[in-house]
Amino acid sequence: MSRQRAGLVLYAKLVGSMALWGGTWVSGRVVAQSLSPFSAAFLRFLFASAFLYLLLCRATAQEGGTWPKLPRALVPGMAFLALTGVFLYNSLFFSGLARIPAGRAALIMACMPSTVALYSWLALHTPTGLVKSLGIALSLCGVAVIFSGGNLVSLFTHGADPGDLFILGCVATWAAYTIAAGRVMRQSTPLAAVTWSCIIGCAMLLPPALATGLAEQALRADWVIWANLLFLGVGATGLAFTWYYDGILALGAPRASVFINLVPVFATLLGVLILGEAVGAALVLGGAMVLCGVVLANRPAPADAAVTGKA
Repeated sequence: MSRQRAGLVLYAKLVGSMALWGGTWVSGRVVAQSLSPFSAAFLRFLFASAFLYLLLCRATAQEGGTWPKLPRALVPGMAFLALTGVFLYNSLFFSGLARIPAGRAALIMACMPSTVALYSWLALHTPTGLVKSLGIALSLCGVAVIFSGGNLVSLFTHGADPGDLFILGCVATWAAYTIAAGRVMRQSTPLAAVTWSCIIGCAMLLPPALATGLAEQALRADWVIWANLLFLGVGATGLAFTWYYDGILALGAPRASVFINLVPVFATLLGVLILGEAVGAALVLGGAMVLCGVVLANRPAPADAAVTGKA
């Protein structure tokens, strides 16, 4: 495969994963109305873990191995990915979607790339110029506009909606997951990393799911709920996570995370078309601010551009 074609395939995978993740906000909104957050998250990753493990077994057999095994040295890294990207993120994800519309939640989540850039600056001491700083600030201001419905004073008088805060928690946990994934990927394959993190995360979710009525909720769930859980587990987790890992491995966490700004576009469109959600002026304005800020916050530095030009 030529280098140009390989690049196109990589970008197609990233865009495809964003389209699938856009659909998760709609499916998650449907599921969250019937299941508790922990039950919904556990069943999602039960499907995902089974699907991914079968793929990992096939890949291992093709390489001449028998059963896939998790190296002991990778356990801490995989456990951290499971904690942040599976347990915490999905608990907050379903908690938020039980309270606020899918499009609104996805637009809040869109500030994640700016959060990664902010973390890289604060913790990793990555150089941040004026333009990137303005981009981070613009994204955060956009989130404030979404929170307040266009009336920023209300944030001080009434506070933010709990659903908004849950989704903001998703931003923090996913940023940590994205940064950590880049390091784990240097020691593992994309498929192995996403499989083991899903299996460990699923195990983490089981006790609180049982404690919040998993068995009863699973028995009364109708086919629509199960169909959405299947989509969330196989399509939006099994395929999308693997494609996203490919992007992180090839482009690095900051550049791959830029594609996240496509998720709210898909989520908002699907929310309007499938769920009939309304899109107000404040949501459009805040979303535009978030996305513009993401573009500015993740512009390559001059040094990066020079390196890219030599490649």
